Amino acid sequence: MKRLGSRRQLSALVGAVVLVGAGGWFAGTQVRSPADAAASHRAPKAGPVTVEVERRSLTATVVATGTVAFTSPRPLSLAGSVGTGAVTSPAGEGAEQRVTKAPVAGTKVKEGDVLMTVNGRPVLALAGSVPMYRAMGPGATGDDVKQLQKALRRLGFDPGSAGGTFGQATATAVTNWYRNKGYEAQQPSAEDQQQLGQLQQAVSSAQEALLTTRSGDADDDSGAGTGTGTGGKASTGTETGAGTGTGAETGDEANAGTRTDAQSSTDRQVQAIQLRSAQKSLDMANSALSSFRATYGTKVPAGEVVFFPELPVRLDKVTVKTGDAPSGPVGTVTGSELLVEAAVPGEDAELLRRGMPVEVTTTGGEKVKGKVEAIGSAADTSGTQGGDGEAATGATSEGSGTGAADSSDGATGTDAAGTSGADGASGASGPGPVQLRISIPDPGPLAGQAEASVKVTIEVGASDGKVLTVPLAAIRTSADGKARVQVGRDGGVRDVSVTVGLSAAGLVEVKPAGGTLEQGDKVVVGK
Repeated sequence: MKRLGSRRQLSALVGAVVLVGAGGWFAGTQVRSPADAAASHRAPKAGPVTVEVERRSLTATVVATGTVAFTSPRPLSLAGSVGTGAVTSPAGEGAEQRVTKAPVAGTKVKEGDVLMTVNGRPVLALAGSVPMYRAMGPGATGDDVKQLQKALRRLGFDPGSAGGTFGQATATAVTNWYRNKGYEAQQPSAEDQQQLGQLQQAVSSAQEALLTTRSGDADDDSGAGTGTGTGGKASTGTETGAGTGTGAETGDEANAGTRTDAQSSTDRQVQAIQLRSAQKSLDMANSALSSFRATYGTKVPAGEVVFFPELPVRLDKVTVKTGDAPSGPVGTVTGSELLVEAAVPGEDAELLRRGMPVEVTTTGGEKVKGKVEAIGSAADTSGTQGGDGEAATGATSEGSGTGAADSSDGATGTDAAGTSGADGASGASGPGPVQLRISIPDPGPLAGQAEASVKVTIEVGASDGKVLTVPLAAIRTSADGKARVQVGRDGGVRDVSVTVGLSAAGLVEVKPAGGTLEQGDKVVVGK
């Protein structure tokens, strides 16, 4: 029992010693001298910040935000007033114009369609490059009449000759066309009918005046012959008489005959003048009647046709409603194809060329393919296309890539700034935003998303496979203008000359031009 108690005492003693030692060790680790405390708060020794050289493929892109729109926007307005159809009363021609059926936004308009109605009359769409600027009717000639005749023929209404003269065959074709659309073609108005009657009455009055003048002339001629014969007989009787008075009587009669002849000559001159005047009045009345009849008949009022350079078109916006007066623009029409309009900084525009592929991404993540159609001034919403637009774009492309060549040709900075939108953006005053127009051959998910915001990504270059890349921050320029990177090796930093290539996403392609540079090497990007 005593031995067991001794062992217990020894174990307790050993445990106490161990606890005391552990406590002393712990206390020693927590207690530091003032020098150790200051050293623990001192910043670590500064060293270069490095990043590993990577071998990867690079793709350079220009990214922008764009807006979906329709091609070729243009205002829609009427060239004049609509007509009144078959006139049954003097009212109507001067009546105030009011929209009786407004156009509907989003409608696709084809040739021959009714855009809207004004005062119950149709406003019809036709294809043609000459704008509607006047009423067309019998006797009218010109290019606008010719394109009306061609349009009627396309619609299946034969106007006869399409030589540009509005004749009876054209009037018949217009009448049939209107009837096919459920309307009556514009017939002579009450004012026209009244004027025709007045002109016809003027001709009748002139004819009557001429006949009266001729009748009076005939009567005067008859009277003049009778008087002459009587005078002759008197003269003869006097001559057969005897006596001294014969000579005196003969002289009086001779004087009387002279006076009668002079008066007859004057009367004939007056009558001739009156006859010519009456004939001239009749000729003028006939001419006025003929001229008016040449323009009398079926017409196309200036406000009832709108010519579009291309059809179909889309009614994009409508600015009038039923009851409004159709003065000024009544809406906006566009082409039926979609495009994307965007703006990029001037320095990015210098990398772009017409025809470059574009990836358009919707807010829902759907992607559509497109291509750069116009850059700079050629990309204005006015829709300028063709040779002028291509020439301007070409000048932008060449100027952005070959500045030295432009300088050798003698082009000044001022001249370059005036050449195109992109050139102007890259002038000495600093690059500004440059407009882009992107065509979309197949709209796909963009259909029906006019004015929607989209992301535009344009690939401007790609590396030839995998290349050595470093961050742009790693590139330094020596005093001689050569590029170099600093590579950490053997505890130090060494300069390696490099040739810089394509840059994208903050990285740049490099090729060692002096020394070695390999994947995994660490280049200095900061300190």
